[in-house]
Amino acid sequence: MSATSEMLSEIKEVNLSYLLLAQRLLREDKAMGMFRMGIGDDLADVLTNLSFAQTVKLAASNQLLCRFRFDDHAVLSSLTDKGKASTLAHAHSAILMASQPAESLS
Repeated sequence: MSATSEMLSEIKEVNLSYLLLAQRLLREDKAMGMFRMGIGDDLADVLTNLSFAQTVKLAASNQLLCRFRFDDHAVLSSLTDKGKASTLAHAHSAILMASQPAESLS
């Protein structure tokens, strides 16, 4: 297997894991799932309503479907700061990420 095809296979695995986790989070607690993933209501509804076959087909994309929410240096720094207590660092990063706009379908 070439390095490229191995990488594409790994992307598909990550996509499927991400989509299944997203669906589980949203089905268990929609508001918290939306917050944790940084997505809006419309996108949450689409993800929740995908059939398993649709989820697998979407996961087969050669593009990563998830993205890092750590575009902001402050968020990444708060998560990696060893000087802060773990609970405080997580609370700080949650506050910073909550201030970011949710993703939408458009």
